[in-house]
Amino acid sequence: MQRIGIVGIGNISKLYLDNFTGIFKDKVKVTSVTDTSFDRAQKAADDYNVKAYKSLDEMLESSDTDIILNITQPKYHYELALAAIKSGRHVYNEKPICIKRAEAEHLIKTAEKKGVRIGCAPDTFLGAGLQTCRKLIDDGSIGKPVAATAFIMDRGPEHWHPSPHFFYQEGAGPMFDMGPYYLTALVSLLGHVVRICGSAKISMPERTITSQQLYGEKMKVEIPTHITGILDFANGAVGNIITSFDVYSHSLPCLEIYGTEGTLKIPDPNYFGGQVLYKKQREENWTDVPLISNYTENVRGLGIVDMAQAIEENRAHRVSAQLAYHVLDIMHGIHDASKSGKYYKPKSSCNRPAAL
Repeated sequence: MQRIGIVGIGNISKLYLDNFTGIFKDKVKVTSVTDTSFDRAQKAADDYNVKAYKSLDEMLESSDTDIILNITQPKYHYELALAAIKSGRHVYNEKPICIKRAEAEHLIKTAEKKGVRIGCAPDTFLGAGLQTCRKLIDDGSIGKPVAATAFIMDRGPEHWHPSPHFFYQEGAGPMFDMGPYYLTALVSLLGHVVRICGSAKISMPERTITSQQLYGEKMKVEIPTHITGILDFANGAVGNIITSFDVYSHSLPCLEIYGTEGTLKIPDPNYFGGQVLYKKQREENWTDVPLISNYTENVRGLGIVDMAQAIEENRAHRVSAQLAYHVLDIMHGIHDASKSGKYYKPKSSCNRPAAL
């Protein structure tokens, strides 16, 4: 059984800890935690009966971890993952894999040299909702996919997040924060992207925090907050995606795929379950498709469990570094296309992860 050390005890850590010590307790074992606040790490350690370390270095000096789960802010993903890889540990990063493409390339090359693996969130595409969609597409239920749409639009996290500054810094914004869910879903369903164009802008250079803790504080915006991208997939499908922190409300679909024989309404890829709706050609009504697995609740950590089992079974894991790097390349590519006014052709690629 693979042993997991968790770096970063923030908002999302409790869900990982609950799942690893609950539904996944027979598949992986959490042994330790660390955080910049040792008090915070110690409290989590006490709550879940694991060991607290004062730093990642201290954790890596121990012999009680096989996989480092890195759930820190994006700006720390690269340096912490690199340190873990150099120590001979497997790494699973929260999304995105890191901020810069060159960083992702270096992580992958270093991991190959050290003979360790890299996995990366999101793992929601392994849930019952998207896996049901995957089966419908693979079975030819909508014919050949010809187009896709994805929309993630909100007014931004400053009205609820206790410290929202990082959402408006390099490596975040609506595309890098929420885009990985939607783009990972699309790539897992349709395959890799070969050409990109896009338009992106900073709508408001300054935002006001309205969450309770920092109410009224102003913060500068360093990254585009409304982004539109058009994606040409290798299989011939054309997709469009909008991510925004500038929209109060809308009535657009979350994610849809259109084929030569029908249309598929895909549940929110931020979640594992959801309703899958399918309509054949010109049928009047939508068909509610039964989900094909029990992974319908928030089983965050499913990807790292799959990676842990893949290590022991000597097979490819589904939440691969290549998939995460390709998604990172797509997100940057949309921004690059906006800046240059030209198409961007991704230098990365990946295979569709195996169906679960």
